[in-house]
Amino acid sequence: MKEKDKKTARDQSKASSPASINPRAAENLRRFPKRLPPLADLIAGIRAGNHVILSQAITVVESESPRHQALARELVEACLPYSGSALRIGITGSPGVGKSTFIEALGQHIHELDQQIAVLAIDPSSHLSRGSILGDKTRMETLSNYPGAFIRPSPAGSSLGGVARKTRETILLCEAAGFQNILVETVGVGQSEMAVHSMVDCFLLLLLPGAGDELQGIKRGIVEMADLVIVNKADGNRATLAKEARQQYRNALHLLPPKESGWTPQVMTCSALEKQGIDVIWERIQDFYRSLSDNGYLAEQRRQQARYWLEESINDQLRQHFLKTPGVAEELARREAAVLEGRESPFRAAQALLKLLG
Repeated sequence: MKEKDKKTARDQSKASSPASINPRAAENLRRFPKRLPPLADLIAGIRAGNHVILSQAITVVESESPRHQALARELVEACLPYSGSALRIGITGSPGVGKSTFIEALGQHIHELDQQIAVLAIDPSSHLSRGSILGDKTRMETLSNYPGAFIRPSPAGSSLGGVARKTRETILLCEAAGFQNILVETVGVGQSEMAVHSMVDCFLLLLLPGAGDELQGIKRGIVEMADLVIVNKADGNRATLAKEARQQYRNALHLLPPKESGWTPQVMTCSALEKQGIDVIWERIQDFYRSLSDNGYLAEQRRQQARYWLEESINDQLRQHFLKTPGVAEELARREAAVLEGRESPFRAAQALLKLLG
């Protein structure tokens, strides 16, 4: 092909291709400068409820850069005295159960009560871009337009069970920003439910009506963690199926041991799409908080969660320190090959590797 023809082909390609997959990319770059504000400005912006500054601060917390990690530690410590006053609610359920529709309906109801809400949605990560796949701002379009609502989809990455490792610190930042209600949505797969349960006060489990064997189709451990079991999509010809599922779970919950909190789990139905039953569910959530606040269990539960995350942080930092120890990477590769080939037991290999710490 001649040089003139090549140039013509390139020009035609540019003309037929959009400048960006995201037409708002240029605007976002202007709003999120490459150079982050100083720590004092970040704290002031968070305390003022500035959503742009809050987003930048969360990006710092989620970053794996050593420079950002140091700033993140200072940021979280500075915000800690202003945290702890929000209602922390976890929401889980299998994909397709309608979690995003439910959260948007609940968020709209909370907004009508003149309260602020932050939604931290843990999205599955793309293995190519490492970014969020589902994009909850597009799935909660109405809620995201409310000035008192903040939606932050975070890529799950490689953390256990698909839960972003820094979600708990993000909760603290949102509380310091003045949000009275914080909803944490899981991807509904793996062990993400356990991790989210360890950072929220009230845990909601969403179910589908008529999805097969209601009692065998979901892990018992997840049901035991739930404070509210909600059968969603109770509308149209599924309304009867939803009532049957509700009764089945009410019967099943009676067989479980009582909760330490003294709270009796509730089973309810709703239609998030038609916004039916959302107000009653919010009343039950308020009942839950009053009950646990009155008997002192809410404060005790948060202390237990803080202890859990202290231990998790120690484990994580020890692992990072171990992997950065000189000679570990090479020896780990050698020992791993021996374990995979059956020439050495995992226990012996681990002992040998740990000796490198001195």
